[in-house]
Amino acid sequence: MLRLAQTLQQQLVAAMARAFPEADGPLDPALGPASKPEFGDFQANGALALAKPLKQAPRAIATAIAEQLQGDESFRALCDAPQIAGPGFINLTIKPEVLAAEVRQRLGDPRLGVESVISDQGAVIVDFSSPNIAKEMHVGHLRSTIIGDCLARVLEFRGHRVLRLNHVGDWGTQFGMLITHLKQVAPDALTTADAIDLGDLVAFYREAKKRFDEDESFQSTSREEVVKLQGGDATSLKAWGLLCDQSRREFQKIYDRLDIRLSERGESFYNPHLPAVVEDLKASGLMVIDDGAGCVFLDGVTGKEGKPLPLIVQKSDGGFNYATTDLAAIRYRLGSDGDGSERVIYVTDAGQASHFTGVFQVAQRAGWVPEGSSLEHVPFGLVQGEDGKKLKTRSGETVRLKDLLDEAVERAEADLRRRLSEEERSESEAFISEVATTVGLAAVKYADLSTNRITNYQFSFDRMLALSGNTAPYLLYAVVRISGIARKGGALDAEPPQQLEFSQPQEWALVRQLLQLDAVLQEVESDLLPNRLCSYLFELSQVFNRFYDQVPVLKAEEPSRSSRLALCRLAADSLKLGLGLLGIPSLERM
Repeated sequence: MLRLAQTLQQQLVAAMARAFPEADGPLDPALGPASKPEFGDFQANGALALAKPLKQAPRAIATAIAEQLQGDESFRALCDAPQIAGPGFINLTIKPEVLAAEVRQRLGDPRLGVESVISDQGAVIVDFSSPNIAKEMHVGHLRSTIIGDCLARVLEFRGHRVLRLNHVGDWGTQFGMLITHLKQVAPDALTTADAIDLGDLVAFYREAKKRFDEDESFQSTSREEVVKLQGGDATSLKAWGLLCDQSRREFQKIYDRLDIRLSERGESFYNPHLPAVVEDLKASGLMVIDDGAGCVFLDGVTGKEGKPLPLIVQKSDGGFNYATTDLAAIRYRLGSDGDGSERVIYVTDAGQASHFTGVFQVAQRAGWVPEGSSLEHVPFGLVQGEDGKKLKTRSGETVRLKDLLDEAVERAEADLRRRLSEEERSESEAFISEVATTVGLAAVKYADLSTNRITNYQFSFDRMLALSGNTAPYLLYAVVRISGIARKGGALDAEPPQQLEFSQPQEWALVRQLLQLDAVLQEVESDLLPNRLCSYLFELSQVFNRFYDQVPVLKAEEPSRSSRLALCRLAADSLKLGLGLLGIPSLERM
């Protein structure tokens, strides 16, 4: 509906100018979707804002605008006669033949009417996932990985050049501890790449941390190892590389399973750029020494005593921290000698909001954010158990992401086998494996993405795997129903008639829902809220199912049969496209 809305916007502005040439300033018709279906397709509320400057009743203003619209031949070809409602709302209904033509135009279009942006500016960077080396990915990484991937997919589809960056924790003082422990208890790992696997490495990390906390001698050696590593000692670098490689291999198994594409650029990448960050901040006068540390005091951010809070960029011992690395990343990502990007999106938990507020402010004040560029934090809440508490195993451990995905697939397979038994259907093991894997992983992804990311959400396998409600299986089943029409002889890929004809309210409800896709994707691109796409797809599935249940398709006479098959085809294509943007493949049978 975006193209129609843009045309209406132009017609309304012109009508307002003709009706009230004396009005000062730009005219805004305040055009938006109608609040209820019975009010039409669009509603223009601009008359209310003009009431005060024109010193007229808003309803009289709306009537004058409507009269001008009616005198416009191009408007009459697009809309039915405008209706005035309430104190001065103008309700607008698109002509049925125009809506039918819009549907016809989308059939066979791989973009389904969604225009691609035209931009000669830099890339959009999406920074997401970001696990730590020598630690397994756990449920806490789920939201960042899935949300970030979805946003990257939508931005790519809209036509942006997207850099998907994985800012892994592959540097820092913890590596002194790990390398020391590695040298002492697993020296073979320095010569044999597969001497340890990640499962051992996680336990290995805990052992190293325990020794670090309890053994002063081990602490001292670990700190010396950090200096060696930062100084480029060959053995230390080899040990560091082995730890990183072991972790990467395990991370990649998760990414492959979830169909996630990422380019790793860890904290270590920015090490050569850290001194320049400090020098820039010194030269600009932003950085001051406070209690031995290099700090930038933040504007408008105060502590309990009302004093400005500092962002520490250089520790008192001369070392750097996360803030320094993030500033170096911003400087590189937005700089013309780096990525030269125009928009940088950080997908992390809401607990890091204050950190990014400070880092973004310092980057702005330092002049590292060019005009027209933006830095955006995309915060998300916690994954909770059904008891409303942080999701953990029965033993109190953080849930490993691998285990969570395994269980989702196992439960999906059990549900499928039970359903096949009840229906007395015989299917191959390959079919069962494909459907269980697709449904299980889709259920996990969709349960996360369909929740407003800003809030916490409760993880429930029973709810997310249900065939009813706002779930991935419900959406996938809608696609399967349409595929069933094709299997029964409905030629969904046949050339549709030049003029589609619809007569039933269920048909028009489906038409209008299908034509909302472009506006929804534009909203997700702007607001970075994947749940809006999920809500749209759920509503589309509901509208389609009502149409499917109440309106005959294959048994209908022509031209209704061909027109309804065309609606089924566009519904299937829209659902498949939307699910794909969520990172969910569709199924023909399930």
